[in-house]
Amino acid sequence: MKSYVANQKGYEDIELLEDCELYELKTRNLQELYNKDIHIANWGRRFAEQELIKTEERLISRQFRSATQRYVELLANNNDLIKRVKLGITQVSLSRIRSEIK
Repeated sequence: MKSYVANQKGYEDIELLEDCELYELKTRNLQELYNKDIHIANWGRRFAEQELIKTEERLISRQFRSATQRYVELLANNNDLIKRVKLGITQVSLSRIRSEIK
């Protein structure tokens, strides 16, 4: 959102872990679409609202849930990701979390 709203470099970088198709839409072109069609503008607003909720949920999860609770949530919501991406957690910690779950 920072790059879109403030026209500044975003906080994140994207690393592709699999073959993907990426699309680019310049902010200027998106704004033109919003100005031409209220349905597209409303879609953009709803999309931004949904992303804000996801960000809020991640923040709250990191602040108030234990590592085990977050791992269980990840298993429930994104089980396929665990097999495909690094979790940024040591093997010792991951083993401890998995043993707590069992």
